[in-house]
Amino acid sequence: MAKQRQNGPAQGRAAASAPRLNIGLCNVSLRRGGRWVLSGLSLRLECGRRYALVGDNGAGKTQLLKLLAADVWPTPTERGVRVYDVGGIAVEIAEAKRRIAYIGAERQDKYARYGWNLSVRDLVTTGLHHTDLLLGEASPDERERVQRTLRACGLARLAARPFASLSYGQKRLALLARALAAEPDWLLLDEFYNGLDARLRKRLDRILDAARRRGQSWIAAAHRALDVPRGTNQILKLRRGRLIAAGAWSGGAPAAHTAPAMPGARAARGAAPAGDAAILVRLRGVDLYVDYRRVLRDVNWELRQGEHWAVVGANGAGKSSFLKLLYGDLSPALGGLIMRNGLAPGAGIDQWKRGIGYVSPELQADYDADVSVADLVASGMYASIGLSDPPTRQDRSAARRLLERFGLSSAARRRPRELSYGQLRRALIARALAANPRILLLDEPLTGLDPTQRAAIKRRLEHLMAAAVTLVVAAHHLEDLPSGITHVLRLTNRRAEVLAARFRS
Repeated sequence: MAKQRQNGPAQGRAAASAPRLNIGLCNVSLRRGGRWVLSGLSLRLECGRRYALVGDNGAGKTQLLKLLAADVWPTPTERGVRVYDVGGIAVEIAEAKRRIAYIGAERQDKYARYGWNLSVRDLVTTGLHHTDLLLGEASPDERERVQRTLRACGLARLAARPFASLSYGQKRLALLARALAAEPDWLLLDEFYNGLDARLRKRLDRILDAARRRGQSWIAAAHRALDVPRGTNQILKLRRGRLIAAGAWSGGAPAAHTAPAMPGARAARGAAPAGDAAILVRLRGVDLYVDYRRVLRDVNWELRQGEHWAVVGANGAGKSSFLKLLYGDLSPALGGLIMRNGLAPGAGIDQWKRGIGYVSPELQADYDADVSVADLVASGMYASIGLSDPPTRQDRSAARRLLERFGLSSAARRRPRELSYGQLRRALIARALAANPRILLLDEPLTGLDPTQRAAIKRRLEHLMAAAVTLVVAAHHLEDLPSGITHVLRLTNRRAEVLAARFRS
């Protein structure tokens, strides 16, 4: 057995030349939710190489990463073997797990699901102990290592902030710092760049460049070449749980991530109203606070029938909070006014929600109810998480039609956590349509979808727009916006700036 590494704070530079972990699979399969999600995989992952892991939604990418991280066990078969070695000497599973860090949206969602709200400093400290929660006080050496990691990741000023108060992108950065604090040999990055703006992507590029110079390896699952980290040199391609290609990576990930210009957009004090179209939502003098921190200030805005809005801005600008405000999960501070068409003063917000379709990363994180995917879709008719009563015959029929429309009929009886991230996102979009909404509020709706599914969902949204459903879509990638967006709301410095725009995505 290889000698276990010391986790001392001075490990740093010496670790770059120390022997590192190799991972081998021989005819390994994995069965989950009554189906084979991985079948007969054989491969060897050499330390010092950095892999892109590609494949359609449901191909098995996330399950492969969990298998490599030893978070799940292979299904026992006659010849299936998983082996870890350091310099050709086999090591036990416990030692291998200490050398591997898994980061992805599913791990990020876990903190919201269980209400774990550590400070950023404590979150990073848990990475040293490979635990979810801080089980003891950190030693002086550990505190120093955590502080160095926070500085290296640009998180020192956020060290005392609760994890739940961070923006989506800041949470991703904090989880990367947590992983790097333990100086792992391997980083397993599951759709790591999803939902991140250009500035944060550049910061992550620099951090991963430093990891590469230290000799660390990674496997990055991605659907876009843009989302493959710089320095990746190998590719693994999955299809229906099988490895169909492996070799040198030539995907052309750009040397720098840049934000594309907004085509046809011009600054304006106010967007031209759609004639005498009905006002669906009106905000007047709205300040918005989340966890006692002001997110938006003095917002004046109207949504009219026939308009379709894109909401843009950097990570932390307040896009998700703005959509939650429109949906009714957040309320304006005292003195601000929000008017919702059809909702009488004093009426319960549930009455409004039943006519609104809503999709967000947070909703995906919250949906851990032990229900079938069919019931998940049916719950959209009641704006609920799960169903308090058994679905009616009409509910089941409507859910069945939506699942068929979104190519998920075969998943109807499975549980949400048995789906891939992209499959669950499609199920939540189907759920949003279950109540025939007049407004769709979509927060990064195409995150985690493969190119074929992104194109299909965009076409579906365009059909809905033509059928008089009003869209408000928050997105970082302009190519994720459906054609027909009429207006743009840019959030910056806690302010909302209206851009008048008519463009094709």
